[in-house]
Amino acid sequence: MQKFNSVEELVNSVRPVDPIYCIRPNSIKTACNWFKSNFPGKILYAVKTNPNEKVIKHIGESGVDRFDVASINEIKLIKKIFPKARIYYMNTVKSREHIREAYFNYKIRDFVLDTKEELQKIIESTNNAKDLILYIRVSISNEHAEIDLSKKFGALPSEALGLLRLAKAHAKKVGLSFHVGSQCMHPISYAKGISEVGNIIKKTKIIPDIINIGGGFPSIYPDLQPQPLENYINEIKKAFDNLKLDNKPELLCEPGRALVAESGSSIVKVVLRKKQKLYINDGTYGSLFDAGVLNFVLPTRMIPNGRMTSKKLTSFSLYGPTCDSADFMKGPFILPNNLKEGDYIEIGQLGAYSLTFRTKFNGFYSDQIFEVQDKPIMSMYEKDLSSSYLVA
Repeated sequence: MQKFNSVEELVNSVRPVDPIYCIRPNSIKTACNWFKSNFPGKILYAVKTNPNEKVIKHIGESGVDRFDVASINEIKLIKKIFPKARIYYMNTVKSREHIREAYFNYKIRDFVLDTKEELQKIIESTNNAKDLILYIRVSISNEHAEIDLSKKFGALPSEALGLLRLAKAHAKKVGLSFHVGSQCMHPISYAKGISEVGNIIKKTKIIPDIINIGGGFPSIYPDLQPQPLENYINEIKKAFDNLKLDNKPELLCEPGRALVAESGSSIVKVVLRKKQKLYINDGTYGSLFDAGVLNFVLPTRMIPNGRMTSKKLTSFSLYGPTCDSADFMKGPFILPNNLKEGDYIEIGQLGAYSLTFRTKFNGFYSDQIFEVQDKPIMSMYEKDLSSSYLVA
């Protein structure tokens, strides 16, 4: 993988025709170091967020060596890069074949479930193994999340009582887990989740060995500026202490977006301008899923490439290259007014899910990936970058 000091240097050198994706190892390291220094427990990287091998390698080299996976292929990917990594199979619905393969071929011992049927599958597929670590996924409110994950996963608290008792009878260790939803905008959600876990502990009189508070830690976007991450950690610590348990469980979290979102960006080229509509060579079916499907406003900047940039800024909407009218990113994307065909734009905050959701629809696909050393457009970790970009 080629490396450049900056996006400007990359564009001047490559003069790309197709969209290219940038990875910032320094941003990954900064985010990992922040969580290692502040979170009071173990950190699992959620592989689904960005499964690029280089990204995963940088995650591991930054000291986050535990991984939350959702499929057998993600297990294989991690084992290929880090053969000794601790892997947690945290999909609540797994096939018997994949449970068996994970346990016997890849030595996975950590499994999550939210039904007694899934528990039965795990027990039978591992031949009644005695070294299982089983987690009960509890459904909690996702009221403060931009993306609600509560409708598909999790046992109701009333159901979790019986599941915890059953799992306790078959497992070496048991855990309780929950997820506050993706891009959680208020720290109180974690406190509510931990409080619900506390209620289950009181009713069952079973203190779990592990409490997994899941992911949901936010990144920063022009129209989504969450509280400082310190507030989230303080809320978690306070709620955990309020459980007042003599034997404190191990605490886990599964950050994805917060670790990698700002480390990734795409460089796109303007193919056509129609007033305040920019037709570009990437879109919803490429790396801009968040902007098109979820209507996230992403930070953008024009790459001068030898041209003067207008001081007058304009709100643009973006259109992708495919023939589907859904290939549309409403924005607003704030850019210099003198943008024209042939100009390059950097679109930031694409380290999370952009590579995951790419397709080859209409034949538009680019796999050009480079490393750059400059700073992201926005950052949760560098305060001077977080307040400099606003929506018009």
